[in-house]
This record gives sequence, structure tokens and C-alpha cells, in this order.
Amino acid sequence: MSPETLVKEPFLQSDESSPFSGDRFDSYVMTTYGRFPIALERGQGCRVWDTEGREYLDFVAGIATCTLGHAHPVMIEAVTRQIQTLHHVSNLYYIPVQGELAKWLTEHSCADRAFFCNSGAEANEGAIKLARKYAHEKLNIANPMIITARDSFHGRTLATVTATGQPKYQKGFSPMMPGFHYVPYNDIEALESAIAELDANERQVAAIMLEALQGEGGVRPGDIAYFQRIRQICDEKGILLILDEVQVGMARTGKMWGYENLDIEPDIFTSAKGLGGGIPIGAMLCKSFCDVFEPGSHASTFGGNPFVCAVALSVCQTLEAEGILANVNERGEQLRKGLSAIAVKYPHLIAEVRGWGLINGMELKADIELTSIELVKAAIEKGLLLVPAGPKVVRFVPPLIVTAAEVDRALEALENAIVSCESR
Repeated sequence: MSPETLVKEPFLQSDESSPFSGDRFDSYVMTTYGRFPIALERGQGCRVWDTEGREYLDFVAGIATCTLGHAHPVMIEAVTRQIQTLHHVSNLYYIPVQGELAKWLTEHSCADRAFFCNSGAEANEGAIKLARKYAHEKLNIANPMIITARDSFHGRTLATVTATGQPKYQKGFSPMMPGFHYVPYNDIEALESAIAELDANERQVAAIMLEALQGEGGVRPGDIAYFQRIRQICDEKGILLILDEVQVGMARTGKMWGYENLDIEPDIFTSAKGLGGGIPIGAMLCKSFCDVFEPGSHASTFGGNPFVCAVALSVCQTLEAEGILANVNERGEQLRKGLSAIAVKYPHLIAEVRGWGLINGMELKADIELTSIELVKAAIEKGLLLVPAGPKVVRFVPPLIVTAAEVDRALEALENAIVSCESR
């Protein structure tokens, strides 16, 4: 469940003269988000402060987005330098720093080419368009089908919300886009049956689109054998394998890309969130054999402009220069060990701890009244920001620069929040 759908009450009940007053805010901003009762105004590293001056440890990081935390000096320098030279021009012209970013991404992945846009949803939209165009031009498929997983999340555009295998996100927006079929995640028999059924009904599968780890679907890692069999099926049948790396890419899992945890390579994959460290940028990357886009096929006014590419390149280079992957693995192991110890201490509340690197989930037992949103609220009271990943899963996605001391502090705050929930 996406966190913005979970909290419904208005948030701030402060002085009416404050521009952050809940009533004043909601008078001008569409209420597409349920907001927690705090207003954040500044950050430093893994900490943020609200308008009342209260400090929080940020284990949300803009939902796995603030790769280098808040106010990182490398990003400050990149933003300052680029805004003083050239911040935006059209893609009608060559943009050198865009080429540098594309070079870095392709040299550090299995991809050959990159297309830049503004968000993960747009990157996934581009992947869907590329797969359909490839199916028409190279495979001669008149009505291409794309298989996606139940409980997935791929975005909020009409095509990507259709690709998202969760009906609650589609409610009120029908008719959905044609050409998608859903299967259970990590179930290879169901996938093979779906391909056979679609083929029998002359609905040929052009692509399979999955997350290496389902984020919004409950922090559920992909099974290695499942993905390796899918790669084999795609190779045998000429089906494109698309991996949505919007949340798990850019070192979040302890490897640069989520697919590296599965010992496979996709044909197309997408990135956003952590790519810009909080500056809006998305990328759709592919191998050269399926790059069937040509001038006029696809475009983005702001996609890949000098400003966002300069910042994203600084993030990429910092990940490499400062050895942040090692920190992700060390702190991720520390966090999972601590969460598991809490789970042992509260077996009547906690069902499971799972994840990779610094994307981890703690699942609450289904038969208890406590929900993820209630635990997140309790954690806020203890100075810790967390984010739900469904009604029973709490997600931990801190900046990748988080320290051992900050992980310990988060674990202490979490346990204090659990105690407060039990006492209510």
C-alpha cells in the first residue's frame, strides 16, 4: 500500500498565521496525500527537523530517494555550479553532461543506451512503449501482452497504474489500458501457465515486467531460481525482460542494481528515486538490440536537462568514490540483525523480517490489531520516521550514508514505539 493513501486526518493544527497550518495548506493543495502531523523544513545527513524545531531520524529518505541524505556537500556543490552555468535547454541540442551520465550508467550496468525523463513512472512508461514498439517492429505481434506481478507497483500514469497489479490503485480510473496480464510474484508455474494460456488465445507475450524486490508490495525479495527461469523463458521465446529498478536500484540493495542479486541481466530496466538523490530524474535503460526508438518516437521536455544530470552524475560518482556499497551492506546486516532480535522479543506482534541492503521490511502478524500505520505514527512520536509498505509491513529505507550509531538509535526508537503501542 502506498503510504500517501494511509493517513486521512488533516495534519497541522498550528497557529492560523502559519503557512503550514493544516487548514490553510489543504485550502490550496489537492488532498491526494494523507499527511502525517509534522511539517519538515530542513535536514542534515540522516536527520531532519520540523517547523517546531524537533529532530527526527529519517529512515524514509523520501521513500528510498535521498541516497546521500540531506544537504550532502557534493550535491550542494553540483547544484550551485550547474545553476550558475546552464540549468535547462531542450533535447533538440546535445547536452554534454547528459552524455556523461548515460556513459556512467551504461558502464556500471548491463545496458547500452539510456533515455532520461523525470520520474519512475515515466521511466516505466517509456519501457512499456519501447517493449510495444519492439513487439510490433521486430516480432510482428499485432496485440502485444505484458505480464506483470500481483502486488507490484510501477507508477501512477494510466499505463503504469494498469501495469501495477493492485486493484486499489486502479479504482475510479477505468477503463484500464489493454495489454496487461497479472501473475503471482515468485510463482514460476503460474507464469508459465499464463504464457501458455495467452498464446493459446492469440495474445502473444512481448514482455515480462517485474521488480527485483517488491517495495510497495511488502518488501518481498525476488527468488533467484524464479528469475533465472524467467530469463531462460524470455531467451527461448524472444520475450523482453523488463525490471523495475526505481526503488531498488542505485546501490539500495547492497549492489548497484537489484538484478545483480538475482544473477541475471534484464533487456530493459528503469531507474529513478535514488538516481538523483532527491532531485527529480528518471532513466529507462536498455540493451542495444531492443533500442527501436527513433527521433519522434518518445520525448520528455525536462528529461535529462543539464541541471538534473549534473546532480545525478555527482551522486553516481560519490557512490563509487566513497565506497558507499560497503556501508549499505554493513549497515543493512546490522539493521536486519537488530530487527530480528526485536522480532524474537515480540513474537506475538512480528511475523517476519526481510530485505536486501538498506531496503528492509518488518511484517506484523496478520491476526493482531496493530497496523503498520499505527506503528509508524508511534515511531514518529519517538523521533523516528518510517514508511508503511502495506497494512502490515513497516519499511526501513534510510539514506545510504547512515551510520552504525544511527542504526542503533533507530532500533531503540522502534522498540520504544512498539512498547508504547502495546500499552495503549
